[in-house]
Amino acid sequence: MHLGFLFFGLVALGVTAQTSVDSYIATESPIAKAGLVANIGPSGSKSSGAKAGIVIASPSTSNPDYLYTWTRDASLVLKLIIDEYVTGRDTTTRTTIDNFVSAQKILQQVSNPSGTAGDTGLGEPKFNIDETAFTGAWGRPQRDGPALRAIALITYSNWLISQGNTTYASGTVWPVVKLDCDYVVKYWNQTGFDLWEEVSSSSYFTTAVQHRALRQCATLATSLGQSATTYTTEAPKVLCFQQSYWNTGGYMTANTGGGRSGKDANTVLTSIHTFDPAAGCDAVTFQPCSDKALANLKVYVDAFRSIYTINSGVASNRGVATGRYPEDSYQGKNACCLFPWYLTTLAAGEQLYDALYVWNQQGSLSVTSTSLAFFQSFSSSVAVGNYSSTSATYTTLTTAIKTYADDFVAFVAKYTPSNGGLAEQYSGSTGTPVSAVDLTWSYAAALTAFNRRASLLGPSWGASGLTVPTTCGGGGGGTVAVTFNVQATTENIYITGSVDALANWSPDNALLLSSANYPTWSITVNLPASTTVEWKYIRKYNGAVTWESDPNRSLNVPASGTYTENDTWR
Repeated sequence: MHLGFLFFGLVALGVTAQTSVDSYIATESPIAKAGLVANIGPSGSKSSGAKAGIVIASPSTSNPDYLYTWTRDASLVLKLIIDEYVTGRDTTTRTTIDNFVSAQKILQQVSNPSGTAGDTGLGEPKFNIDETAFTGAWGRPQRDGPALRAIALITYSNWLISQGNTTYASGTVWPVVKLDCDYVVKYWNQTGFDLWEEVSSSSYFTTAVQHRALRQCATLATSLGQSATTYTTEAPKVLCFQQSYWNTGGYMTANTGGGRSGKDANTVLTSIHTFDPAAGCDAVTFQPCSDKALANLKVYVDAFRSIYTINSGVASNRGVATGRYPEDSYQGKNACCLFPWYLTTLAAGEQLYDALYVWNQQGSLSVTSTSLAFFQSFSSSVAVGNYSSTSATYTTLTTAIKTYADDFVAFVAKYTPSNGGLAEQYSGSTGTPVSAVDLTWSYAAALTAFNRRASLLGPSWGASGLTVPTTCGGGGGGTVAVTFNVQATTENIYITGSVDALANWSPDNALLLSSANYPTWSITVNLPASTTVEWKYIRKYNGAVTWESDPNRSLNVPASGTYTENDTWR
């Protein structure tokens, strides 16, 4: 039977039957688990040629070729496997986990185009599945991979210690983790490509997982009798920088550059991958039920309502198919043919399941001025305030939000093919699966969303009670986050200047500013502290480069903290 048949017409009619979602999850869960396992190591039925412990992104070898191992994807997949193992939900995967540790130890020492093995080379995004370097052109470095790998392996290390196996944690796993932790300390304040491998700037997802990693690095180092000083020193600085992505439009801007609106699944993925069930609805760490995360989710989801044909007719308070970002053109030609992604649609549902879990645990929910629009989607009369779980308002809201969360799963279910295989994307006009087949991350995303719906969680990571420093310092490399704002009614504004971080006066490599608050164009760049920097804004259009008029702009970068420069195009 076609799995999607169960859902035919349900979403379009605005009716999501819980029993149908339950049925889909019961059917799809073992298929997703098998699909994930099939893409790991030489014994995987679809990963022939992969070394032990190597997670392939997809068996697809053309349009697109994904037969590689990405550090980010592999780490997210192993985090799921490790969470299942340490909580006792699947105790059959110990060999897979240990093989992953061994494979990552090898990859960390492979020289590659991102830099030196064991140092800058840790930012290399992907490798061949035989553990050799991929040397083709790519968006590199990508700085989220080391943080995500550390997060996964720290969870495993904590379990090993709890089982009395400190020797293995210290002697085998810690050397791998330490390299990644030290990389985050050294390079968190440097720009790199985002998780979609397209925008080179600072990225919210990267910053947030780096912050989480440093907190966990410190805790593990202390447990093993190692020095945690650098991790505890840098973590508050990263958390402080993380706050700078908030957009006055009521959402989290995904990247400091790139020239797009900043509405992006990047931010929803941040919320679910930094979820800590012990942290409540903390907005500082962007917990799923925080007012900022909920406001951001509404803005993100609403951005896709009119883009995909398959979303037509769905009520404004119901879940829809979502993609990476509304301006996306990857694997698509124009607005009619852009493609939603399985993993991003599932992420929206997962954030809501996380929120529902926390509200249930604390016995209440809060509506603030920031999250009011989100909650009013489900009850137009709701006002700012705190609502106990015994109140009618709480019941009305959580019931509607549970349905809203299930809507996203229902969309995925409707467009899951008869064999249960999950590709990377599905057509926005017909729902037909497109792009890479059997995407490992899609399978992992399905399984984590299903788990959260069932209140099956991973361990806490220490997000509870964290506060933002009153003064934000620069990073370990002696830099200061400088935000450039320029008023310009022209198109495609870039910046270049006298230091490496500003592309050394190269118009070809100049940094694209974001137009999210047009006509103000903005970008945040980490500049060397206590240094005089010169720059200019330029316009690039149809191959022509236009420099603004002389003289060069100049700034004495402060010794610490952050700085904002406000300019007008001239």
